[in-house]
Amino acid sequence: MEKFFNPRSVAVIGASNSPFNLGATICNILKHIDFKGSVYAINRKGESIGDTPGFSSVLEVAEKIDLAVVIIAAKHVQDTIRECGEKGIKNIIIQSAGFAEGGPDGEALQKELDEASRHYGIRYMGPNCLGVLNTHSKFCCFFGIVPGMYDDVFEKTGSVSYIIQSGGVGALVIDSLQAEVSKINKVVSIGNKADIDEADLVDYFKDDNSSVIGMFLENVQCGRKLFEKAKEVDKPILVYKVGRTSEGAKAAMSHTAGMANNDAIFDSACRQAGMIRLNSISELYSLPKMFTSMPPLRGKRIAVFTNSGAFGGIAADFIISSGLEMASLSDETVNKLHKTGQLFNASNPIDVGPGLSKQAFIDIFDILLSSGEIDGLLPIPNVWQDVVIDSIVEIVKLCRAYKKPAAIYIPNAPERIISIKNDRQIPVFESPEEAVRALEVSHRYHNHLLKKELLAWQKYYRERAKEERTLYRNMNQSMSLRPQAL
Repeated sequence: MEKFFNPRSVAVIGASNSPFNLGATICNILKHIDFKGSVYAINRKGESIGDTPGFSSVLEVAEKIDLAVVIIAAKHVQDTIRECGEKGIKNIIIQSAGFAEGGPDGEALQKELDEASRHYGIRYMGPNCLGVLNTHSKFCCFFGIVPGMYDDVFEKTGSVSYIIQSGGVGALVIDSLQAEVSKINKVVSIGNKADIDEADLVDYFKDDNSSVIGMFLENVQCGRKLFEKAKEVDKPILVYKVGRTSEGAKAAMSHTAGMANNDAIFDSACRQAGMIRLNSISELYSLPKMFTSMPPLRGKRIAVFTNSGAFGGIAADFIISSGLEMASLSDETVNKLHKTGQLFNASNPIDVGPGLSKQAFIDIFDILLSSGEIDGLLPIPNVWQDVVIDSIVEIVKLCRAYKKPAAIYIPNAPERIISIKNDRQIPVFESPEEAVRALEVSHRYHNHLLKKELLAWQKYYRERAKEERTLYRNMNQSMSLRPQAL
């Protein structure tokens, strides 16, 4: 699997100088992002693409090829697989469309792919996919990317990896995370996933440098395999799946040959495996920062802090609806809060006045996070002056020190929020619903890990008890076989 993400040599089959050629864009982007491996353009004329040397067949390339990226007409792919097999290429990404998603004729072509790849011991991604992006190794075979479009993605690498069944959703995620605190590690577009599927990739990401795994799925072909692999992973897995309705399932079928699955069963299996089922596409890129930037939420008691009183009531409604709780503050905590400065309300939600200094904000956060009555914070500060922004930066530091999370929502215009996130690298959410949802999933995942740890200990003690019973039985048998004393 490693050669899909860190190849030392790549053949782009179908790259040529024809107008609007998609294979050529792959050669160009690899050159632009300074990919360190060798790249070869394979086309009928054997022509080079800029500085990328050209050949008419992979068999003409003297060097060993780790990965082939195929982007040619579907009817020619089978012959190309055979050439790759003769060359000894074991990893192939088939970007060509026109297979099972297109009907019976395409299904027949896809079956031929399976037979040819098995014959040569080849593993492949796709067909009908974009392939792989790895920010750390600066490898990308997504066609259509213009040099300069995603420069920040490769310069500001991260730890969030995605398994995406749709190239369009993959592009949305990449675009969106450029304005987020969490950054991309790897993105895989798997298309029809006729060979390598989401379970194989979950298994790979289990041991790589990913801290969060996100998935967009249109169907699940091997559900038991996926959920068994997910149970082995000690990283958050966030999954958005199409097909909650019959209409959605039909749309998936026409896009990537996805077939309808029982959504209720899928939902239940996700809970058992510890996978977090997402409610919207935006959660794919908005929620990871809760795991990469904040400690887990270990309890349900939330304190709301705001300098705009109306949002206290709004937040309280969302917190209760999510299954979390508004923390009850003791008289001692309320008195401590009053001593920090002029407050409109020192009970939960805490409503502060407009004249507080940065130190007063920090003192309030310190009181709340150090309290045994509170498990997490929902700060809702209107950033009408710089002192408020400066204080938000301190929240992140204090949260890490006290090992309690804060889901920060800034009730300002979206462009203002994005600017603050980019300039200060603060994990900020764009709506109170989004912030409360982040606290909810953090708490749910923490409980999953606790349950998983408990089950592991129970298994350990059962095995120890079984070993001791066996040892005791063997000892008794040994004693009974000794000669009796005369």
